[in-house]
Amino acid sequence: MPRFVATRPDTGLLSLPWDIPLEDWPEDQLVALPRGISRHVVRFVRVNGSVYAIKEVLEHLALHEYRLLRDLERLESPSVEPVGVITDRLDRNGEPIDSILITRHLQFSLPYRALFSSTLRPDTVNRLIDALVALIVRLHLLGFFWGDCSLSNTLFRRDAGAFAAYLVDAETGELHQDISDGQRAHDLYTAEINLFGELLDLQEGGLLDPDIDPQETVQSINDRYEALWAELTAPEEFTTDEMHRLDSRIRRLNELGFDVAEIDIITDWDGSQVRIQPKVVDAGHHSRRLLRLTGLDVEENQARRLLNDLDSFAASTDQQNEDEEIVAHQWLTDVFEPVVRSVPRDLKRKLEPAEVFHEVLEHRWFLSEQAGHEVDTMEAARSYVDDVLRAKPDEKLALPTPAAPEAE
Repeated sequence: MPRFVATRPDTGLLSLPWDIPLEDWPEDQLVALPRGISRHVVRFVRVNGSVYAIKEVLEHLALHEYRLLRDLERLESPSVEPVGVITDRLDRNGEPIDSILITRHLQFSLPYRALFSSTLRPDTVNRLIDALVALIVRLHLLGFFWGDCSLSNTLFRRDAGAFAAYLVDAETGELHQDISDGQRAHDLYTAEINLFGELLDLQEGGLLDPDIDPQETVQSINDRYEALWAELTAPEEFTTDEMHRLDSRIRRLNELGFDVAEIDIITDWDGSQVRIQPKVVDAGHHSRRLLRLTGLDVEENQARRLLNDLDSFAASTDQQNEDEEIVAHQWLTDVFEPVVRSVPRDLKRKLEPAEVFHEVLEHRWFLSEQAGHEVDTMEAARSYVDDVLRAKPDEKLALPTPAAPEAE
């Protein structure tokens, strides 16, 4: 009987024919899904309504990849979900068979060759490469050394005209506290070599647009990576009365699809140095975190904006190392609630409180950019109420009231 190592096992998987080598499995056991190029046998199965990818590989490699994928899942990385490992397999003659790694199929995802089943326009290929570069950066920020970066080891999801990339093969990976410059350089070199071969293969098959030069595309990877890495990790220096520049930096990171998890401020004799460390988070993370810290139940984008201001507040008051709940309570009572209370009673139907606060932050940023220095939040709130909010229509439903008589 084979051994099943799993944290969330699906008992239906136990009934699959593990005593048959994977390449010999009958078609009625499999799901026909696009498969990428792999050095191992990979198949898809449907069990109890869920689709799983199963890969036949040596036991130590299967266990290594399973544990690594679990670590990446804990770090909320863009990677496939590990399900389990099947070891101690014997065929019907009693001969040992390689182990199996099981991952959950990433819905609506495709391997790169499926995307190239018809010739893609050059700008679409560029977005695909951008997604791969962003994935490498995200993994490096987590301390993950991939060791075999390639399109073949990546799955892609369409994302509002762009692509989101996910790691699907972590067999050669290593997770460290921090990744070294040498490891980053090795991953980029590997990505260039692998991508060049993959593009040449597509070109040979007539699946690459004639306007796309494989060598030129590959040579752009390093520049794309370094530009994104610098935006995410480079320190930025400014004085304490220029905190609006911190908001600008956070905005740029958000536009790139990264969320700010930590803000470290190092103060010296003539000013402050801000280092922003981004972290990719799952859907709903912001609203759940804000609800836990403050009791405010708001939409996800509102929560993202409020949390960014909370993090900025912690940084500007030198409380990054304080208990998060205590700092959040202080922000709520000293920053958020005064802004909400500053809205006159007759204007409270215009927008809900979280949206008002968000727009005040937008207004504060605009005023600070104009003035060239940090504008106080309450000053921005007063300006917003007078110059912006009064002109907005009411958004809260209310019973109609009789119209006031016109003045004669």
